[in-house]
Amino acid sequence: MIRQIVPRLLVALVVFMALMGGACGRSMQPRVARAAQLDSAISDSAFAALSALLSEEGGYFDTDNLISNESAYLQVISALRDGNVGGGAYVGVGPGQNFSYIAQVRPRIAFIVDIRRDNLLQHLMYKALFEASPDRLSFLGLLLGRDISQEQIDAAQDGSIEELISVVDAAPRTESSVSTSVQTVIEGVIGSGIPLSADDLATIERFHREFIGAGFALRFHSYGRAPQSYYPTFRRLLLEVDLEGQRRNYLASEDAYGFLRGLEERNLVVPVVGNLAGPNAIRAIGNWLTETNLEVSAFYTSNVEFYLWQEGSFGAFVGNLSQLPRGRSSVIIRSYFGGGFRRRPGMVAGYANAQMVQSMDDFLEEWEDGRYLTYLDLVRQ
Repeated sequence: MIRQIVPRLLVALVVFMALMGGACGRSMQPRVARAAQLDSAISDSAFAALSALLSEEGGYFDTDNLISNESAYLQVISALRDGNVGGGAYVGVGPGQNFSYIAQVRPRIAFIVDIRRDNLLQHLMYKALFEASPDRLSFLGLLLGRDISQEQIDAAQDGSIEELISVVDAAPRTESSVSTSVQTVIEGVIGSGIPLSADDLATIERFHREFIGAGFALRFHSYGRAPQSYYPTFRRLLLEVDLEGQRRNYLASEDAYGFLRGLEERNLVVPVVGNLAGPNAIRAIGNWLTETNLEVSAFYTSNVEFYLWQEGSFGAFVGNLSQLPRGRSSVIIRSYFGGGFRRRPGMVAGYANAQMVQSMDDFLEEWEDGRYLTYLDLVRQ
């Protein structure tokens, strides 16, 4: 037991000293000052140590999850806006759909938690892409290995997402552009501060090359399950709209993209390996936020709750969730897939899933009152 505790204490000390500026011999700042430091940056060493401190042993899930299969993911944006959900800390699972929620919520810090360590590796890929790309077109060109000229970049600064996609569609994918893109990302992830093995780097390169190879036609992929016709392409996800018919993807505006890039550059999008019902990750995030005087503004669970309910660990998830510091506007964002008799009232025609928002306080209160006897009780609120 001592051997397990001591390394974690050492990691905690590294995180604390890095966030406090590593000061020795000076009077320490009060804990509240740690939140103020998030307006600047945390060091690479603190970023790596914080990710390690919060993470737990990973697990398996039967999808590659390079992109989302939730075509309705933007249908909660107006609810987030109307509910004044913003600031604080964002917690979410999965790949790139988190970025659109983060762009709306504008948190001080974001934690991306996933049972698959591959998700951490993919977010390091994204981090490198953001840091190397000062604008949206540069980002898409680097992600998809296309040769984009500076003249095209300058002309696209105020362009719509449709216009950016059109430019990338027409841009050549050459041996040189692919090689440069892959090398740029690998150099970026090596510089993240998180220790990576040769296998990790190979996995990140494989992910990147899948984006390059498939381009905007890339789809969600499951192992051991037949592909579904409703799985959206990367193109469709980028062009999705909210319930008001507005493009709300994080690449729809330079303002949204710039906010995200700023967080990534300041090491404030922290990838964490963890099970939402696990013993450490969510509770450790809660402890860290409590010490930092921050509340969770939004917790995006995707449809992970379905799997937790199936395996009998949903109660453990609720226990973890209850330990997160929260306010009156703190919410859960969840996704529900259902067809036929399982179709949820209010699902938008043409979509296989529904996205919904629920107050954290309401959810926890109703759980205590015994309102949720089945998973369908949860998603048919």
